[in-house]
Parts: sequence; C-alpha cells; structure tokens
Amino acid sequence: MSRGPDAEALLRRALEASAEAAGCPAALVASDWTRWASATFTGARHLLTLAAPPSAALDAWIAGLPDAELRLRRHLVADLVVDHVRRAGDRVTISLEVLTVEEGR
Repeated sequence: MSRGPDAEALLRRALEASAEAAGCPAALVASDWTRWASATFTGARHLLTLAAPPSAALDAWIAGLPDAELRLRRHLVADLVVDHVRRAGDRVTISLEVLTVEEGR
C-alpha cells in the first residue's frame, strides 16, 4: 500500500505553490536527494534547482525562502539554504539545499 508522495515530491509541490502565490511562478528543473539520519531524527537532504523569469516578486520570494513556512505532509522542513542564484537573460536559476525531517508516527 502506498504511503503517498515522498518528501521530494511534497517539497517540489510546496516550493512551486509558494512561488505561484508570491506571483513568480517557478518550475523545478533538477533535483536529487539522499537519506539522512541523526541519533533522533530521520529524513533527507535535497538539492533542488528551480527556474523562473526575472522579476521583483521573484527576488522577494528568494530572499524570504530561508524563513518560509513550507508545509509537507508527514515531513518538516528543518533547514533551507539558497545556495546560488544565477541570472542569464530572461531566466533565473535558483539552487537550494533543503533538509527535511520525518514527523513521528
């Protein structure tokens, strides 16, 4: 029986919805993740790349991402870092590093 979408799919949807709500639609262009665990938590480290057209709304959204409240079912966003922003003509590429932690059962 499937438990539903994994953390990567939930994170992608949350980021795209957040960007859309901020008036700067962004699309995921690449992602990778690896399992992560500490003595008390399990989760995943995500590397994501999104792309969007340049705008003031996009700049504001990127600036607010590290403090954004992204809701994921059965997971928490423990840390989000904007690793790199590249601007080339009519496209902005945003590289993110995100740590998600599974909520207790």
